[in-house]
Amino acid sequence: MNRAKLEVGELSSSLIHKEKPRDGVVHGFSGEEQDGIKTTSSATTMVVLSTSVAVCGSYVFGTAIGYSSPAQTGITDDLGLSVAEYSFFGSILTIGAMIGAVMSGRLADYIGRKRTMGFSEIFCIIGWLLILFSKAALWLDFGRMLVGYGMGLLSYVVPVYIAEVTPKDIRGGFTSVHQLMICCGVSITYLIGAFATWRTLALIGTIPCLMQLLGLFFIPESPRWQAKIGKWKECEASLQCLRGNNADISNEASEIKDYTEQLQRLSESSVFDLFQKDYAWSLIVGVGLMVLQQFGGVNGIAFYASSIFISAGFSGSVGMIAMVVVQVPMTTLGVLLLDKSGRRPLLLVSAAGTCLGCFLVGLSFLLQDLQQWKEVTPILSLVGVLVYTGSFSLGMGGIPWVIMSEIFPINMKGSAGSLVTLVSWLGSWIISFAFNFLMKWSSTAKLVPETKGRTLEEIQASMNPVSLER
Repeated sequence: MNRAKLEVGELSSSLIHKEKPRDGVVHGFSGEEQDGIKTTSSATTMVVLSTSVAVCGSYVFGTAIGYSSPAQTGITDDLGLSVAEYSFFGSILTIGAMIGAVMSGRLADYIGRKRTMGFSEIFCIIGWLLILFSKAALWLDFGRMLVGYGMGLLSYVVPVYIAEVTPKDIRGGFTSVHQLMICCGVSITYLIGAFATWRTLALIGTIPCLMQLLGLFFIPESPRWQAKIGKWKECEASLQCLRGNNADISNEASEIKDYTEQLQRLSESSVFDLFQKDYAWSLIVGVGLMVLQQFGGVNGIAFYASSIFISAGFSGSVGMIAMVVVQVPMTTLGVLLLDKSGRRPLLLVSAAGTCLGCFLVGLSFLLQDLQQWKEVTPILSLVGVLVYTGSFSLGMGGIPWVIMSEIFPINMKGSAGSLVTLVSWLGSWIISFAFNFLMKWSSTAKLVPETKGRTLEEIQASMNPVSLER
């Protein structure tokens, strides 16, 4: 992996405004002092515009994840898909995303951040149109995979671009908008899907793609990428555009240049270098958190929420609307608490909440099978899913990515990021593909025979028919 992918946030800027505030600038005080002077970090109109265009890609990410749940009933009825065929349709998104994520670093380094976002949106638009006009499962799956490929590219390049164009003191807040917009994409897709057909929902999915493609013409390229490829004049021009025409960018430009030159002196690292005892703790934490995040079942809930509610005897559309009401506020709360409460406490609370949510959903289906509390089980399933969704949105959704970006040394972050991203998408594929089968399969129901009213000989003959022939 190219060493320029080593860090999306450590090419920090030192945007220090010693002048009075200017028009068109949104100001935020960092509270830091340099040489006895109180400094301010600011988000200019261009920084806000650039971030807004970039997070259109985050919204595309969310719509792709949220699409399969409200669309399930319509697609299976119209195209006559089996459970296996629809599970493949839902999960093939993550296969495309794995391919896109593996390629994203090198592509973003080769053609730039803006072109990579534009390139990814072309694949997403083609994919949505294939889904829109599909008459058979083959084209449906191919379209879904193309959307996944674009999503995999966006999952890397969007936060990278945001981190590289924002001043250091507001970088965390701006970068966290990426996760918030993913949540908004999922939630609004659920909401629209409760009323729109699956073809209309696919058509709507192209809108944020087109918005980002159009917006890319009005924002600058990442100055740090331009510095990496030796375009110093273009780097300074982009930086000036981002910081304002009257801003003094000399310190930040000098820091970018020095850091870039230092980065180029580092030796090239590979994934295999990660498997040394020096990095064992970091690797276990980084990969372990992704395994916990994915195998907690989040994509099973996200992809098939509607079918969960219907199976529990609750309205699928009402259930998804309730999820929308919970997801966005809880994600926003997580963003606000991240730097105040710390990563670990928020992660522990979030993990405990997802565990409780899974327990309540499981209890609901158990009571349903036992024909107990029939009036309560649908409500219990709804509460369980909402507790799970809210808790996941609070911390488990975003914190593993934050911690992963912090625990690896700079010369290993590119390789570590590739490995951790691959583990995340692989886990996502396994869960999204297997979930529908697990909903219909029970080890107790399949393996344990009913012995009531049967003789011992009948029981043993049914379980061990070979023994009778000996």
